[in-house]
Amino acid sequence: MPEWLEAGTWGLVAGGALVLGAAVAMLVRVPARAIATVMAFGAGVLISALSFELLDEAERSGGLLPTAVGFLAGACAYVAANAILARHGARHRKRSGDQQPSEADAQGSGAAIAVGALLDGIPESVVLGLSLLHGGEIGLAVVAAVFVSNVPEGLSSAAGMRRAGRSPGYVFGVWGGIAAISGVAAMTGYLTLRSASPEAIALITAIAAGAILAMVADTMIPEAFEQAHVLTGLITTVGFLSAFAIERLAS
Repeated sequence: MPEWLEAGTWGLVAGGALVLGAAVAMLVRVPARAIATVMAFGAGVLISALSFELLDEAERSGGLLPTAVGFLAGACAYVAANAILARHGARHRKRSGDQQPSEADAQGSGAAIAVGALLDGIPESVVLGLSLLHGGEIGLAVVAAVFVSNVPEGLSSAAGMRRAGRSPGYVFGVWGGIAAISGVAAMTGYLTLRSASPEAIALITAIAAGAILAMVADTMIPEAFEQAHVLTGLITTVGFLSAFAIERLAS
């Protein structure tokens, strides 16, 4: 299989986890505490992957300065975009309770939530394509981290969408569209940067890592802590250790 197609396939698989989570939420009423537990675990997995698979590799290949600049730039860009979307009703897009507004409560919130979900997913997909540029094979830990974290993201957000009165067509349209875009983003990341310098690749990788960490802190951990409370830190630690073990065993 051509590497560009492999990148797109893995992006689609990882994005498909969002659809899987949404399907569970639409078919089964999952307890909020269970959602929070999986969300905390997924947050730990993502933090581990961006630490050892993304930032570490970016610094080794491109140097500390491009990595640091990209990391901060990615976080700033995410936070700025997230703040804009929050004002239009997307602040609680990953919440499983009654926090999400309906369209009647906040006109345009449905579109804002969809754009916000896309904002959350694109950096993860890009790094899947970039991981193929390091040694010609996909980073197993990155794929596992994105997939494991996407299931509770889709589950929690879809549960909140259902409580806000949004239709199954809207829910699956959002997550199905994002899964497809995730595949395109991973493919694009590979195709556009395969001839780039190590410094440029390090910069883009770090930008994605910074955006992912900001997303985890702004959207995943608050949802987890609301229900898991004092166990959030422990569950997140277990997720971090699990992803670290996968990365070490796969290397």
